[in-house]
Amino acid sequence: MRDFMDKAKDFADRHEKQIDQGIQKAGEQMDRRTGGKYEEQIDKGVDMAQQRTGQGDRDR
Repeated sequence: MRDFMDKAKDFADRHEKQIDQGIQKAGEQMDRRTGGKYEEQIDKGVDMAQQRTGQGDRDR
């Protein structure tokens, strides 16, 4: 299991921008599907997830 986690971390480190873009797109999709009803909560979740990859919301 440790080897898998090391590989996942390495992958995430090498592809931060793509991961953040995917997280952003997922947040936008959720926002559309909920009609913007939970926009603040979704944005907060997106920002928190992006911070975990090291990018945060710097690319917006």
